[in-house]
Amino acid sequence: MARKKSRLRKIKRFLSVLLLLAIFLGALLLPPTFAHIIAENSVVKRLPDAQNLLEQGSKFYETERFAEAATSWQQAISALQGNGDEQRQAIALGNLSLAYQQLGQWSKAESAIAQSLNLLQTTQNIDTKEQIIAQVLDIKGRLQLAQSKAEDALNTWRVSLDIYAKIGDKRAVIQNRINQAQALQALGFYRQAEKTLRESTEILQSQPNSPVKVAALHSLGNVVQVTGDLETSRQILQQSLEIASSLPDKEAIADILLSLGNTARVQQDVQTAIKYYQQTIKTATSPTTRIQAQANQLRLLLRTEQLAAFQTLSSQIKTQLNDLPISRTAISARINFAQSLMQFRKQTAADTPSWLDIAQLLATAIEQAKNLQDRRTESYAIGVLGQVYEQTQQWSDAQNLTQQALLIAQDIDAKDIGYQWQWQLGRLLKAKRDIKGAVAAYTEAVNDLQALRSDLVAVNSAVKFSFREEVEPVYRELVDLLLQSQGNSQVSSENLAKASNTIELLQIAELENFFRNNCLNAQIRNPKKDPTAAIIYPFILPDRLEVIIKLPQQRWLHYTTPVVEQELETTLRQLQENLPKPHTRLQVQSLSQKVYKWLIQPAEAALAESKIPTLVFVLDGWLRNIPMAALYDGKQYLVEKYNIALTPSLQLIEPKPLEKKLKAIVAGLSEASSGFSALPNVKLELEEIRSQVPSSILLNQEFTSKTLQNRINSLPFPIVHLATHGQFSSKAEETFIVAWNERIYVKKLSELVRTLEQNRPEAIELLILSACQTAAGDEEAALGIAGVAFQAGARSTIASLWNLDDESTAVLMGQFYQDLGNKNLTKAEVLRRAQLALLQNPKYKRPRFWAPYVLLGNWL
Repeated sequence: MARKKSRLRKIKRFLSVLLLLAIFLGALLLPPTFAHIIAENSVVKRLPDAQNLLEQGSKFYETERFAEAATSWQQAISALQGNGDEQRQAIALGNLSLAYQQLGQWSKAESAIAQSLNLLQTTQNIDTKEQIIAQVLDIKGRLQLAQSKAEDALNTWRVSLDIYAKIGDKRAVIQNRINQAQALQALGFYRQAEKTLRESTEILQSQPNSPVKVAALHSLGNVVQVTGDLETSRQILQQSLEIASSLPDKEAIADILLSLGNTARVQQDVQTAIKYYQQTIKTATSPTTRIQAQANQLRLLLRTEQLAAFQTLSSQIKTQLNDLPISRTAISARINFAQSLMQFRKQTAADTPSWLDIAQLLATAIEQAKNLQDRRTESYAIGVLGQVYEQTQQWSDAQNLTQQALLIAQDIDAKDIGYQWQWQLGRLLKAKRDIKGAVAAYTEAVNDLQALRSDLVAVNSAVKFSFREEVEPVYRELVDLLLQSQGNSQVSSENLAKASNTIELLQIAELENFFRNNCLNAQIRNPKKDPTAAIIYPFILPDRLEVIIKLPQQRWLHYTTPVVEQELETTLRQLQENLPKPHTRLQVQSLSQKVYKWLIQPAEAALAESKIPTLVFVLDGWLRNIPMAALYDGKQYLVEKYNIALTPSLQLIEPKPLEKKLKAIVAGLSEASSGFSALPNVKLELEEIRSQVPSSILLNQEFTSKTLQNRINSLPFPIVHLATHGQFSSKAEETFIVAWNERIYVKKLSELVRTLEQNRPEAIELLILSACQTAAGDEEAALGIAGVAFQAGARSTIASLWNLDDESTAVLMGQFYQDLGNKNLTKAEVLRRAQLALLQNPKYKRPRFWAPYVLLGNWL
């Protein structure tokens, strides 16, 4: 929440919040001569009360006393009516709209802005009419953005941009483009937002240091942090800090230090984050900025179990809270503080602070929010108070408070907090054994999260940091509820369908969190059915493994294996460690047979009866790191019985055969490069491919990101094969493939995607990544395979879970390409035949040689 408040101040700064001060004091937005004309106006001399009310409203707004600001501006508007000062009325109405926006009174905000624009359109005697219209449009855009109408906001700001460009107000143009970047972020177009801000900063680079340059760089640094390029974010923020340090604006310095702390926090660099927060505390002139840094630091002290330091800092915060002027930021700091104290009690089982003390903090926050008529903050405070009652198992009181908070959130259309109260309500109903009601509440929470998909990151700047705590459990707990049988009855087909759909939605959410944007929006579609495949959804819950299987003709299988999560993960981790090693065949067979019994054995008969050739897995958690082909029934491996494919979600693929004439771009490294060892057999692998398929080869020094991009765009090659080192990780910033003297990180592959979109619409049909491996110790490292696949725009991807410097890869790929041209074989069957060719060769029969290759995406 701290980041959100910092961003709120920045948005206010660049959406012409203090229009009054700008005009009356000759500030940035209007020329000094205009302020002089107003000062000499005889109407002003006759309206000292209006003047005082206008300035008083601005002061209230600056201190976030929004209700009082609105009252002052309403009184000023009444005083100005009938006196011919339409200019001031229009400005006051614009500012009044801003106050209403802060209070969540959207209809009043819309009415005020409409009155302002109508007044400006119908009045002729305003000297700077166009500029004021542009400023009021800026406020209208802010209103639209706050109402989740980001596209409308973007269009509105583009209109005001045209006005600023027409009148030659270059400073306002830059500010407007920074506003547009906010809308682009809300729409999920983080790369476009980044591009807009980069263009703005490039224009400003040649200009003298200014607050606008600082703000543009600060915004850019925050956007880059959101998109996951944390090191670049830190560099840009440092540049912003250096410029701010040359200007007399300590508060800007403090804001940037706060952002640097947040970036370091996301990087899990706790000590550096704490250092930046401490510097923020020392630098900030605003007590609200200071309290934000302290609250964030407090969370990190608790996370790192620095309990003595936590208690010292919490005492300081408690004292300072009482000295803060009542404002949204002060109330939010109080709520944040209460949440930290709650977590401290849960984590340490301490008796202090008492639940009563924490409840009192929140009761004060609720009262203050009501006094400010700040309904959003009121909802948040009431909901968190409901959490206190949840912790003390006072279920009815907790439910009443949660429902109150939810009603307010729904009334102001705040889905980003509404989903939390739906989730909380679901937990409370579950505790009261109202399973039907709990499922309904959880379903609404998931629906809200889906509605937020396009701007989840923008809504909560700490989503990547808290995804595992604040988003993922909602989906998991809903699946848990849907799969609980009632009495002796089996789980209904309807619930199985809902559970499998929820599992897919979680997979999509995980991928979007991996990318830090909604890059998958355009790809989601109603899946086409393949009558030759069974879709298997294994799902890991704390006390059991649930398996849902969707057979053709809408037949469902469901069974539960009572194995605790810790035992399952320990087994999977041991299997993952042993699979690539030599001389571990017996250990691998023993462990993989254990997993087979949990996952496949209960469905053996049904699968055999259905006579389907292909199993498609939607894998969860640690299971992603295990090749399903290596599961062992005591006599055979699974690959000996079935074609096998993976997908994160059926909604992201469109199964269809490879129809185009086979041609491939083949790139690889046989020599040591970029700190990675030589892969001597890559040359043989590339030659084997060329002998089977017409190929354009890039080897060693020829293999760079630029030459690869040029080659992909020169001709339609449906296959791209990269034989090189690489690493898959659950973190985008640690997922890459190695080209000559450079690493191509997963997000850089988007450059290939964008160029493809511009020059030729067809996607890469098949992307093959051999010699790559999953990051050691990363329980969801295989998520990076899906990340690479979808970032590259590939319909199908074949990747290796571990790297083997062996000629077996060349043998497998030779067999694979030999069969790929057979129109009667699916890609899953082609890969299976290649794997069996190794398995049946005494030299390569161990799973370490043939098992690492997995097919993700379109299996036909």
